[in-house]
Amino acid sequence: MAKNTKQAGGGKRVVVVGATGNVGTSVVQALAEDPDVASVLGIARRVPDWTPPKAEWASADIGQESGRATLGGRFAGADAVINLAWLFQPTHNPAVTWSTNVLGGIAVFRAAAEAEVPALIHASSVGAYSPGPKDRAVDESWPTHGWPEAAYCREKSYLERVLDDFERTHTGMRVVRMRPGFLFKEAAASEQRRLFAGPLVPGRLVRPGLLPFVPDIPGLRFQVLHTDDAADAFRRAVHRDVRGAFNLAAGPPVDAELLAGILHARTVRLPRRAARAAVSAAWGLRLVPASPHLLGAALTLPLMDCARAHAELDWHPEHTAVDALREFLRGLRRGSGMHTPPLAARVRGGRAHELATGAGVRP
Repeated sequence: MAKNTKQAGGGKRVVVVGATGNVGTSVVQALAEDPDVASVLGIARRVPDWTPPKAEWASADIGQESGRATLGGRFAGADAVINLAWLFQPTHNPAVTWSTNVLGGIAVFRAAAEAEVPALIHASSVGAYSPGPKDRAVDESWPTHGWPEAAYCREKSYLERVLDDFERTHTGMRVVRMRPGFLFKEAAASEQRRLFAGPLVPGRLVRPGLLPFVPDIPGLRFQVLHTDDAADAFRRAVHRDVRGAFNLAAGPPVDAELLAGILHARTVRLPRRAARAAVSAAWGLRLVPASPHLLGAALTLPLMDCARAHAELDWHPEHTAVDALREFLRGLRRGSGMHTPPLAARVRGGRAHELATGAGVRP
């Protein structure tokens, strides 16, 4: 087995798997700015044009066996491996997402153990939690059985069970599970529009005063976090002697009234059944990539108590939930992006290509 070795000068070597998306770019940037980090290796399916200081890139598709086979050598000598790799699409073909998210995740865990990496930090999610309360916050002991209808939740929950066993058999490794709420930043707005809303959403029109109303759906109360604040928690976990799960979210909780205030709109009560039927029809016609199952999950997920992250990571978000949402909406209006393939402001063929190929059909 490969032995862990410190970088010259005492700084840490960190490997980030899934380093070019919404979370990955913020984590790589946070690590690059950390004086106690000597180098960052970002692993992604497609190498980006963007390279911050102290970072280098390697290409690997962990959805494929050939990509998984390269991980061990790249993990050798690392002080920490951060697993962020995740496919949200195609929602119409969950076998594809399972291959990357679950089989690829397991490969990352095993390769880190074989390379004797001291710390494994995995991006779980609020989506791993079982349905829970909306009127109070739950801590990390709340069950993580997910919402069974949604592939995203099933996959996040499955990896939680894998890590339960992994921790028992790899007691010498620090295993940390981050469970953030919904993550937003301006540079990810175009990607998230493609992943969840699809080609028919007029981003330039999502501005205060133009939308007539916000649907007030029973159960629509959730938590968000600026992606840079989530990245700071991952960075802190690299250095601190912590283990286990950490909830990550900013206040206040988001509901229809808060969204209506941001957009200068009014709220209109919409029954769950009607909301689900509308999303189901659009998803079935390949007009939107977000499935009705994801909507069902969002309406049942609990609110999270983040006291453990505050106490053990000394982590406190710099942005409020309102800050994060306003920045995301600004990114939608501007068509913002970044010089990595997932975060590109535009994809080849634009919205016409998205519509012609069917939203939610391809990765």
